[in-house]
Amino acid sequence: MKKNILWIVVGVVVLLIIGICWSSYNGLVAAQQEVDAKWADVETQYQRRSDLIPNLVNTVKGYAKHEQQTLEDVVKARSEATSISLDAANMTKDELNAYVSAQNNVTSALGRLIAIAENYPDLKANQNFLELQAQLEGTENRISVARKEFNEAVKRYNVKVISFPSNLIAGMFGFTQKEFFSAMPAAAEVPTVAF
Repeated sequence: MKKNILWIVVGVVVLLIIGICWSSYNGLVAAQQEVDAKWADVETQYQRRSDLIPNLVNTVKGYAKHEQQTLEDVVKARSEATSISLDAANMTKDELNAYVSAQNNVTSALGRLIAIAENYPDLKANQNFLELQAQLEGTENRISVARKEFNEAVKRYNVKVISFPSNLIAGMFGFTQKEFFSAMPAAAEVPTVAF
């Protein structure tokens, strides 16, 4: 009788361990998929911005013919940003920094482009320009939200990777911590505005 009870206890313990491992593994997989999905959302919003840029440039081009260098800078920054593709599952800190830097260059070039509009009252009154500017502003907000949601998903995933007992399963199956989307060091500097 004691032998049967011992086997039942051992069986229950083994089933409990298997259940914990199964749950931990599935939790890690779900968290990793969430990180990948949130990264896809970030890329989607950057793509939306990238798709708006040619229309904005062409609208400004009609009014600001002598601002060619700024227009070329915007097109070049867009081209560089769209040439970088990252895989959320295997992204390194250096790859993420290169991506962030390219996107920051687009933001900077767009800022200069919008500043040009201030010199052209007819352009500022152009309905197409105003709509594109509003869409671009909305897209920048969406980008901010997507980056925040990506970082939240990375945090949840990283917690699972380093928490017990899922850290044991993470180590066995190669789950490693993910990089957060963070601002470049230059973003902490206060911009200089000169008139």
